Amino acid sequence: MQVFVSLFLAAGGVGLYLFTCRARTFDHSDRLALLPIEEEKTPAKQEES
Repeated sequence: MQVFVSLFLAAGGVGLYLFTCRARTFDHSDRLALLPIEEEKTPAKQEES
């Protein structure tokens, strides 16, 4: 019984994943994506003489 429930849950998860991939409903991907790292804009150091 426990094996069948586990297999059902695993198959349901795979099925839902495939459904979202096929429907292309990844609206949250912008939120989850990492932003590119930008260079810090610091003023150039002036040498003291």
